[in-house]
Amino acid sequence: MRIASVQAFPVSYPIAAQNRVALGIGTAVKRDAVLVKVTSDQGLAGWGEAHHGRAHTAVAKLIDTTLRQLIVGMDPLQIEAVWERMYRFQLASHGMGAGACLAISGIDMALWDLKGKAQGAPLYRLLGGTRRAIPAYAGGVSLGYQEPEALVAEAESSLGQGYKALKLRVGDSVARDIERMRAVREAFGPSIDILTDANTGYVLDQVREVMPAMDELAIGWLEEPFPAPDYVSYRAAAKLGRTPLAAGENHYTRFEFSRLVEDGAVRVFQPDLSKSGGITEALRIAALAGEAGIKVHPHSSMTGLNHAATIHFLAAIGNGGYFEGDVSKANRYRDELVDNPGRIGQDGAVWPLEKPGLGLEVDERFIERHPPIEGPGYI
Repeated sequence: MRIASVQAFPVSYPIAAQNRVALGIGTAVKRDAVLVKVTSDQGLAGWGEAHHGRAHTAVAKLIDTTLRQLIVGMDPLQIEAVWERMYRFQLASHGMGAGACLAISGIDMALWDLKGKAQGAPLYRLLGGTRRAIPAYAGGVSLGYQEPEALVAEAESSLGQGYKALKLRVGDSVARDIERMRAVREAFGPSIDILTDANTGYVLDQVREVMPAMDELAIGWLEEPFPAPDYVSYRAAAKLGRTPLAAGENHYTRFEFSRLVEDGAVRVFQPDLSKSGGITEALRIAALAGEAGIKVHPHSSMTGLNHAATIHFLAAIGNGGYFEGDVSKANRYRDELVDNPGRIGQDGAVWPLEKPGLGLEVDERFIERHPPIEGPGYI
């Protein structure tokens, strides 16, 4: 079997005003994604998602040109060899940096989907896992900057679906962040896990100010208070309280995660299977984290392809934690592109799919109906 074609499809849709969410990186005005299709010479096709990187047409172009030419003709079942070729001739030599890592991630996911279909096995089984319940928290582009009463109402809706944990957006102002966290904790008590994400919106002095309240309110983690390369601030912030620091969605490959292990400041790892190098590299990251006693709670990307892959991945590693359930309003990539794989049960858990590969069928008509929209996704 050989790789016959590699295709990338950048897609977009605008977000209606009533569904827009404000958070540390701005207000979301559209949603972009990059879908990747790898087809074999025997007609088997696998699908994956490359994170858009806020430059979805550029990521797609890299896949359709350089990366495609590197791997067409290779055996799609030899995923490690394909990954190494893309890494050596593109990413390792600083070819597009993080953008190349996003592109490689989408191809890698599609190859795993294809391999599962070729062997008639669901992804979690290929990875050596077992079908089991995976705890989930209410996340995605949701629970943003709003009045406490409205936030509590939105949180109540998610908890009513079965979630036992949820993630709030912080990084607004410390006073408003504390007001929102306190409102949710007082509304629902100690029985739920409250996690927070600053989306790189804090500086060190703000973390120093907010950390006592987070400790008091038993916040599960503070995610990405700073940009990923700001290792100095992460090391300093880790000494300011008991609330663990989380990061990883903007760290690429095991080599950057190795730096996190060495520094010891980040105690919650969040690689994204559509960003950090794909499923192949995420397995290496999980092993690295496991050696350091660190749990892995992956970040979720936009589409149901990523969501399904992430659930399979969590069912296959020994140090897996939460699945980030997408409770975003009207996410068409979750509900229309594929059949939503992340439906929550009343036990607060999701399950890996049983069909071969990722276990999903892609509606290719969706791609035709949602051509790419250029421009920033947040304003």
